[in-house]
Amino acid sequence: MTLFDVYPLFPINIVRGKGCRVWDDHDTEYLDLYGGHAVISIGHAHPHYVEAVSRQVAQLGFYSNSVVNKLQQQLAARMGAATGYDDYQLFLINSGAEANENALKMASFHTGRTRVLAAAHAFHGRTSLAVEVTDNPRIQAPINMGGHVTFLPFNDTEAWLCELAKDDVAACIIEPIQGVGGIQVATTPFLKALREACTAHGTVFIADEIQSGYGRSGRFFAHQYADIRPDIITMAKGIANGLPMGAVIFGPQFRPVYGQLGTTFGGNHLACAAALAVLDVMEGEQLVSNAERVGGYLLRRLQTLAHTAAGSHITDLRGRGLMIGIETDVSQKEVRSRLLSEHHIFTGAAGTNTLRLLPPLCLTEADADVFVEALTAVLAE
Repeated sequence: MTLFDVYPLFPINIVRGKGCRVWDDHDTEYLDLYGGHAVISIGHAHPHYVEAVSRQVAQLGFYSNSVVNKLQQQLAARMGAATGYDDYQLFLINSGAEANENALKMASFHTGRTRVLAAAHAFHGRTSLAVEVTDNPRIQAPINMGGHVTFLPFNDTEAWLCELAKDDVAACIIEPIQGVGGIQVATTPFLKALREACTAHGTVFIADEIQSGYGRSGRFFAHQYADIRPDIITMAKGIANGLPMGAVIFGPQFRPVYGQLGTTFGGNHLACAAALAVLDVMEGEQLVSNAERVGGYLLRRLQTLAHTAAGSHITDLRGRGLMIGIETDVSQKEVRSRLLSEHHIFTGAAGTNTLRLLPPLCLTEADADVFVEALTAVLAE
């Protein structure tokens, strides 16, 4: 048997990591500015995380959701305190796509409606409902929602308010910072207007914080820059620092009905122990404020670079905290390849011309300097 070939792979076998660095099987060291696609929140192989996960798996790795799991209860309390949403309800699953599936499903149950508004260039996952609100026809299967999704321009307040006024929309789903869409940041006026209109028309406001959440933007959630409260928030990526975990938090207006939602592996003992350890480290090492501080420093350095001869290839800089997009007038594929092969730095991509940076939240200013110097060299050539 061979692997089903769904990913274009770099020919590198990563075997260990520490903090913001990883090593391959030839002991070559790399600076990780992609964090395994925003998953590594507290850094690779953090000692507290390793100890907590090891202790839990030696005690009990899994039992089903047919019994009380006090680790889930502890995680709900801790997450409520960390986010400021202590009156919301936590549902634990396994992935971001699954989180969005359940959010959309509950919005339809709650409103009795079927139409959904989503943003142009959005990415919400590859499962059935999630992919239907993802603006990429190439990955949408023939089995679909039957045209119940309307895609609207990101940050176009007038277009969204016009559709919401029709009073038939179950949910609006929005990434406060689009990831795959190129690190596009939702404006505060747009998010506020959307929140007000959803309230007025009885529409569920879903904030997809799968990539932009969990401290990455310099706030626990990126929508908190706009001082709004969505009805539903979806999360995944950095929750458990590499162990599969997704989550949905529902506002107090939602009432669970047995049988509507469920999961086999979601919120298992091992994943919860990992998630609790992540919160320990995030709080103890102040990683959310570090993301804001170091991300701001990196953006300032990139802005300075953009005004040099080498930096003239930079056409735009976007993002918040440690979620940064660098758009250039040259192919991101070539830039990424040279950063990796010549400077041993992992980066991500969005579209054809945007580098996407999603490093662990423990990134330092010295790490940022290493990247800027490498990018300067690549762009200069």
